[in-house]
Amino acid sequence: MNYPKTRLRRLRYNKNIRKLFEDININKSDLIQPIFIVEGDNIKKEIKSLKGQYQLSIDNTITFCKELIENGVNSIILFGVSSKKDETGEISCSSESIIPKAIKEIKKTYDDQLLVIADVCNCSYTNHGHCGTIVNDDVDNDLTLRTLSKQSLTLAEAGADVLAPSDMMDGRVESIRATLDASGYEKIPIFSYSVKYASAFYGPFRDAVGSGPKKGDRKTYQMSFKNSKEYLREIEQDLNEGADAIIIKPALAYLDIINVAKTNYNTPIIAYNVSGEYSMIKSSAENGHINEIEVVLETIYAMKRAGANAIITYYALELSKNLKY
Repeated sequence: MNYPKTRLRRLRYNKNIRKLFEDININKSDLIQPIFIVEGDNIKKEIKSLKGQYQLSIDNTITFCKELIENGVNSIILFGVSSKKDETGEISCSSESIIPKAIKEIKKTYDDQLLVIADVCNCSYTNHGHCGTIVNDDVDNDLTLRTLSKQSLTLAEAGADVLAPSDMMDGRVESIRATLDASGYEKIPIFSYSVKYASAFYGPFRDAVGSGPKKGDRKTYQMSFKNSKEYLREIEQDLNEGADAIIIKPALAYLDIINVAKTNYNTPIIAYNVSGEYSMIKSSAENGHINEIEVVLETIYAMKRAGANAIITYYALELSKNLKY
């Protein structure tokens, strides 16, 4: 290609030519809205560090889901905000726990109009804030698998369409898959958080669900962002154990990971546009530094360009109002 015979701008002067050759698209069906659910009635409490996002009681969750459906967002992922906690997270395994109760009401109201993904983890239900059972000041991997599997079965029995284990325990996919299959839920997919980094971008989320560790951190089970290849083994292990799709979290600082995963694995990839990413954009927009929706669109397109098939984002509803399809 030699200038002036080749002028790359020829394909940019005309807006219809630009549209003709654009090859990355975002559809409303690509978006997954996180919802934080609390006990009680008529609760809609704004999360201070996640402005525009709320803790919702089940009745207000039903109302919010109606708005999502009306705007073309048909996938949600649920997180419980539990006032009752214990040492192991066993409380999450009860059918009377907040998320199983919410799933039943959502499914009773909307049936298959919504894809209901249930996050599977113990951190919202443990009194120490870690993702599993503590033994000798660390999360015991195999004891935690028992709770995760019981929690998963409870969520499936409540009517969850998909389970998304986010704990980063070794062997969790195999354990959950075996439990589901043995109980007749072999059709329930597992969307595993196969790539989850020990990230500072999760701060606002931990405020939202009250899941910050009381002591220590999560670096013994979430991955170090200083490692360049470890995630490949995590993905391979989850796929070998029966994961049906993988979630990569966070997204913006890890577009390279999304891209390599897309290149190497023939599996659906979901990028999680996490709370810290949302809050940075929201805060900057409120200060008049950026055009909020233009920046949101640019970042979401970057995730799709990197290889994500779908995106969990707190901007799902707002984005849907700016997309045609």
